[in-house]
Amino acid sequence: MKRLVLPLLIASIFAVSVTAQQRGNSMDARKLQMALYAINNLYVDSTSETKLVEDAIVGMLEKLDPHSTYTDPEETKEMNEPLQGNFDGIGIQFNMLTDTLYVIQVIPGGPSEKVGLMAGDRIIMVNDSLISGVNMKNTDVMKKLRGPKNTEVKVSVKRNNEPELVDFVITRGKIPVYSLDAAYMADDSTGYIKLNRFAASSADEFREALAKLQKLGMKNLILDLQGNGGGYLNVAIDIVDEFLPKDNLIVYTEGNAQPRDEAKSTAKGNFKNGRLVVLVDETSASASEILSGAVQDLDRGVIVGRRTFGKGLVQKPIPLPDGSMMRLTIARYYTPTGRSIQKPYENGDQESYNHDLIDRYNRGELMSADSIHFPDSMKYTTLNNERIVYGGGGIMPDVFIPVDTTRYTNYHRNIVASGSLNREAMNYLDQNRAAITKQYKTFEQFYDNFEVTDAMLQDLVKLANENKIEFNQEQFDISKPLIKLQIKALLARDLYDMNQYYQIINAENNSYQEALKIINDEQRYLKELGQK
Repeated sequence: MKRLVLPLLIASIFAVSVTAQQRGNSMDARKLQMALYAINNLYVDSTSETKLVEDAIVGMLEKLDPHSTYTDPEETKEMNEPLQGNFDGIGIQFNMLTDTLYVIQVIPGGPSEKVGLMAGDRIIMVNDSLISGVNMKNTDVMKKLRGPKNTEVKVSVKRNNEPELVDFVITRGKIPVYSLDAAYMADDSTGYIKLNRFAASSADEFREALAKLQKLGMKNLILDLQGNGGGYLNVAIDIVDEFLPKDNLIVYTEGNAQPRDEAKSTAKGNFKNGRLVVLVDETSASASEILSGAVQDLDRGVIVGRRTFGKGLVQKPIPLPDGSMMRLTIARYYTPTGRSIQKPYENGDQESYNHDLIDRYNRGELMSADSIHFPDSMKYTTLNNERIVYGGGGIMPDVFIPVDTTRYTNYHRNIVASGSLNREAMNYLDQNRAAITKQYKTFEQFYDNFEVTDAMLQDLVKLANENKIEFNQEQFDISKPLIKLQIKALLARDLYDMNQYYQIINAENNSYQEALKIINDEQRYLKELGQK
């Protein structure tokens, strides 16, 4: 009987291949189908056809380029939510510190604010299930808190002055996901806007912030794209359009099966004339590079920071029947001068590609512009002032700012990674929120007068010791100014909002400070743009 199994299976395989041939499939497609059929029916151990198909797709995409990817249905949903601009939930920002969920902020107008949840609350139970002290992942916590609109979730909260847990029943609702972290006046004539991604709502958020700042007297703008990993191409185009007169080329895409497709500016821009500085760093990617590349090539503004990531491949989302998705690279992005944004890569060599930023650091590129070398073949000139710019991967800024390593130590990195820094800010507010709000009626008073005390720093050291982080006096002294700054910024975030957090943090941000100098010095601004 066993002797008959193999011939029967082989016959079945050929029967399948004949059917496939009749349907007009190619030899290669039939080859893949035969391999799948053989593995499913002949392999020594049991197999899952679903997993085999997924592994085959992943394997094929990995051999193409670093950005063609496959995501299963759950991953696809989680990936799309931040870019779509909203999700159904309870409306809080939180941190998991020492296995406890701390409410960082309650989203104004959201379901949690309506029932009285407050910043500083610690959620101990969700629907009578313990989530505190059980080493639960952020993603697992979010699954418990999120759910369809108009459904209810019960949370039990530990509030500092309450002896017992306080129960809240929250009706879930549509929660906006904002991509704009901050928008404030840096000085009397300079506005500051920070975008963390290019999501569906980002252009509207940007225009709203722009209008608000212009009413406050903004003449010049610092746009912060540091750490912005990108997002939707059309949103980046929409925001660049705000800076340009009509009919300027913003970006074009082109691929083997994709003809050249150009995006040009319209006449609708609301910030065509003011001075513009764009902040970028080595983690600014994709849509951030499209925006900064267009601004640079058209001599519209000054780019300040460090060379950007170099992601210039266009992915087309291809939904699959089970809710999974394949994101397939179909073209490359090119700036108005014809520079390819994509940095070099070897097909299938993900490891070296992913270590590129580490290699840049080891070469000294993040500390000195002299360590960055471009071949003459990568030399381009801007379209209006004919300044020299370079292609070959990422956008090289007009003004280079080295990464600040003077205050960063292993001790500082460890206390941040362990959550000790966040926890100290939380603990301090738990004990002193009422006193702080009474003493500092406005953020301006807090900014000018509040000081992180030595007692707070000692509490931080104790928390770090509890987390088994060995104290190092020398490294603590080096990082002390940075630690105090970050604690003060975290307190401001929780007492006020993210605008106030960035106003404190940016006081020690070298790129931001240089941008302010450039934007307030007309002669230097024009010189950086190649004008006299």
